Amino acid sequence: MPKSFSLFLALRYLKPKRTFLSIITLVSVLGVTLGIMVLILVISVMTGFEQELRRKVIGFDAHVIIANGGVLENWEATAAEAMKSPHVKAAAPFIQGPVIVEYQNRRLAPKIRGVDPELERKVVNVADFIVDGSYDLAGSKTVIGSELARELGVGVGENVTIFSPGNFNQILEELDRMQRSGDKSTDVSALKQMILPTELEVTGIFESGRYLYDSEFLLVPLHIGQELYNLGGGAHGLALGTTDPYLANAVRDELNATLPPPQFAMSWIDMNKQIFDAIRMERSVMFFLLMFIVLVAAFGIMNTLITVTVQKTREIGVMKALGAQTHQIIGVFVAQGMVVGVFGTLTGLGMGIAMVQYRNEVSRFLSSALNIEIFPASVYQFSEIPAEIVPSDVILICVSAFMICSVAALIPAWFAARLDPVKALRHE
Repeated sequence: MPKSFSLFLALRYLKPKRTFLSIITLVSVLGVTLGIMVLILVISVMTGFEQELRRKVIGFDAHVIIANGGVLENWEATAAEAMKSPHVKAAAPFIQGPVIVEYQNRRLAPKIRGVDPELERKVVNVADFIVDGSYDLAGSKTVIGSELARELGVGVGENVTIFSPGNFNQILEELDRMQRSGDKSTDVSALKQMILPTELEVTGIFESGRYLYDSEFLLVPLHIGQELYNLGGGAHGLALGTTDPYLANAVRDELNATLPPPQFAMSWIDMNKQIFDAIRMERSVMFFLLMFIVLVAAFGIMNTLITVTVQKTREIGVMKALGAQTHQIIGVFVAQGMVVGVFGTLTGLGMGIAMVQYRNEVSRFLSSALNIEIFPASVYQFSEIPAEIVPSDVILICVSAFMICSVAALIPAWFAARLDPVKALRHE
């Protein structure tokens, strides 16, 4: 018998016919195709989430920060010490905390980030994210996130009013003093005078692409931040830029070995550890869960081959009577499973890559057709669905699916090979 005997018969059995068996075979192929497609799409999107989040964090956040849980009074000395590290290229002080922002009777509670524009530019160049206006923080000016600007309804050249926690702390202290002393001479108008809001001109609007930053931050000059929080010449922390963002943990460990308590260093990986760990865990869990789609398809393949075994019992008996070896009979059915696996895998691979490429178009179409928001930026923190195809992941998915389909064919192949030729020829 020719060497291609098993493959020849496998292809003959898989040849489309107008029978119920052909429908079952088609369903099995579709099951493998959908499983591969969904796996590639989901794993690529989750990988894209992680990589895009890393890029956004590295682009907007410092690689390493130094803080002490309070106020760094002498941040200049700390900066000079940090710059001794060969991997630290720049250092800039910052003020960060919640404030109340008002514009035309609209009030929101975002965070300010007080920075020295010249020093900050060496650590994080926010000017790269400006979409309207300019990165100008000279005097009493501010640059705000695009989502925050939209919610406030403010544009470049207009003024916003900022109330800081320090204003309200003064009122609380005064009320506490009055209560303890029994002094009722201070009236409401006097208390109002203690709230001295700061008016800032919006000179620019930035868009980082991450909803959390674009909706919660406004950048102000360092001296404005110090005034709002009554810090004098101090700062909340020190932002460091490293020569390589992925050396941040090494720089952190080096600094923590030399910083005097209670000062400590944290890397951008530490500050976002929970979300990165969650994405990696979800990615692994989704891989195993979605692999069950391929397993279900494999059961379909097994069902198809068992049906073929029953239908072709007499043919199997004839082949064995003519001298077909056991491994050749097994090869017929294993080849059927492998052909289905190869065809389903290749089709799923093509559809999966196509879905990854046109993911945002599909999302917009579904949002329009179903009248629902498929990918809300407020939840996922990205304006578009990120994705990144990793060749090793795609190879793992395709090889795993092919192996599952091949193994699923072994059980019916084994039963077919064990048929007694005499009983098989008598089969009706």
